[in-house]
Amino acid sequence: MSNSLLAMKGLPEFTALKPADIQPAIVEIIKHNRKEIENILSLLSATTKPNWQNLVEPLEHLDIRLSEVWSPVGHLNAVMNSDELRDAYNACLPLLSEYSTDLGQNEKLFKAVKEISESDVYQGFDTAQKKVIDNQLRDFTLSGIDLSADKKQRYGEIKKRLSELSSQFSENVLDATQAWNKLVTDKNDLKGLPESALASAEAAATNKEQKGYRLTLDFPSYFAVITYADDRALREEVYQAFCTRASEVGPNAGEWDNSEVMQEILVLRNELAQLLDFPSYAEYSLATKMAESPDQVIGFLEDLADKSTAQSKTEFAELKEYANSVGGLTDIQAWDLSYYAEKLKQEKYAISEEELRPYFPAPHVVAGMFKVVGKLYGIHFQENKNVNTWHEDASYFELLDNDNKIVAAFYLDLYARENKRGGAWMDECKVRHINESGQLQIPVAYLTCNFTSPVGDDPALLTHNEVTTLFHEFGHGLHHMLTKIVNAPVSGINGVAWDAVELPSQFMENWCWQKEAIDLISSHYKTGESLPSDMLEKMLAAKNFQSAMVMVRQLEFSLFDMKMHLEGINKEGHSVDIQGILDAVREKVSVIAPPKFNRFQNGFSHIFGGGYAAGYYSYKWAEVLSADAFSLFEENGIFDVATGQAFKEKILEQGGSQEPMALFKAFRGREPSVDALIRHSGIVSQ
Repeated sequence: MSNSLLAMKGLPEFTALKPADIQPAIVEIIKHNRKEIENILSLLSATTKPNWQNLVEPLEHLDIRLSEVWSPVGHLNAVMNSDELRDAYNACLPLLSEYSTDLGQNEKLFKAVKEISESDVYQGFDTAQKKVIDNQLRDFTLSGIDLSADKKQRYGEIKKRLSELSSQFSENVLDATQAWNKLVTDKNDLKGLPESALASAEAAATNKEQKGYRLTLDFPSYFAVITYADDRALREEVYQAFCTRASEVGPNAGEWDNSEVMQEILVLRNELAQLLDFPSYAEYSLATKMAESPDQVIGFLEDLADKSTAQSKTEFAELKEYANSVGGLTDIQAWDLSYYAEKLKQEKYAISEEELRPYFPAPHVVAGMFKVVGKLYGIHFQENKNVNTWHEDASYFELLDNDNKIVAAFYLDLYARENKRGGAWMDECKVRHINESGQLQIPVAYLTCNFTSPVGDDPALLTHNEVTTLFHEFGHGLHHMLTKIVNAPVSGINGVAWDAVELPSQFMENWCWQKEAIDLISSHYKTGESLPSDMLEKMLAAKNFQSAMVMVRQLEFSLFDMKMHLEGINKEGHSVDIQGILDAVREKVSVIAPPKFNRFQNGFSHIFGGGYAAGYYSYKWAEVLSADAFSLFEENGIFDVATGQAFKEKILEQGGSQEPMALFKAFRGREPSVDALIRHSGIVSQ
């Protein structure tokens, strides 16, 4: 078969994937699926009632085939972006959107699923099967099944346009990020930067056949300058370039500007919600989440703000006083905060992220993380070097149980590079299910980060923050890989309420602060020594340094997101005062107003390019769950086998097969309490 995508069996052959094959493959699969759905429905009659075997299962197989072909395309578009791949990817978005809308508005399909839900057959289903049916009925409603023909058509047009705009937003951020760089030829201009950052900047210049030090807006480079560069003007220049990406201001003003993209996204989201009789997109978004209403979410966030604001102001006052005393600054600015915060942290605790780096070489951290997870859940890992990947930095690992049986696998891609989307994420390659041959398909995940690459013969050395990020994404991965559910729509991360999906990821971060775990993940890259006790004590003492400032920053993002989707559209439904809403939120919860040129929102990919619209609060919502879940390990021991197995069986293995609150209560024995989060954050209520 000539089509590289359609010919793929088993794991994706990334290096064989041709952009020219993508659209024809998607067209062919969608055409095939449409015909098969017609055939499935035509076999149903008064005598042949719909059931799991003749309706739900065959539809699931069709969905999986499409997903397994599209998954490597979407992944490559994020990690190995090119003009040809981008064009092919974008050409498929309206096709996929139209197909999805048609499925969601298929009257015969809806009636068949509804008939199953009202039959005696449904009563014999297990919990996961019932959840699949219940979710499908909910999703039919949210897809506009009850709309008139003209409104159904408008719904489809909106969904198609939103998928295009979301992709455009992300592309603009990537292009704007890659468009800016600065070559520094005099090392003295980079005083303060640690050797690791200098080495990376020099390597970046060498890769471009330049001499000197190449600064970019990739996060490791940006972070190094904003945190360590003594040259205040350089910090300001890099800060301005970073926080004006994809906007109408800054060094690339007007290029890749997301301003109109955001406006159109928000207006269309509001129209979509109102088509379905939701007052706003916020209510529409919460229809599939744990939280019951926007008011409940805002109340939750404002309660956290009330508990954190006084302490955040005290922390900021201390920082201002320190910057004035050591730097003579009377007008501390946004580009000064990280720089003086790092110096203050070192003065108070005699510890810095750079001092910790040598103890966290990436290969040892990964191996140590496997040991931590092994002690918790009785599993182990092995690398398989015979699997095709998209880049030499990407690797493939298999997860094995106590009987050495492979039960899951994942790809790991740790380092930042050109044409790779920023940030860190986990995504699905394959979902656990029973295939058409009756065999079990193991789940396979993608784990992607953007850490500083190795330089020379030395391994990549991670900051402790990066270690925490790795554990976070691996928590998502475990949620997907350890599932025991075989019904694909609720297997692994599928079907999990968005504001609960961060529970397993934030939960895993806790082990990055425990001595028994740190002994496993730390090893000086030259001496092999674990992190010394005195450094660990300093690190733990500094854990909650400026934690209230960090808290209110996250609350700012969450409140901005929710309020913008709740009350942002003007009465005519034509525009949103995005900056005004953000400014109003900042006035209430922020300790420092950023400069007027700051356009954070133009790069806020979580809500404009990802799945967090009217859902960014999920990080804090799920953090309550994760902190409270971990408190049981604090009581019983962080490697207590029984507690680890209980979390695995009651949370991780269940996927989206039950409501998250039911799963949490099954594990914890009660509803969650915010107390553990406040305690872990080091916030003292006033």
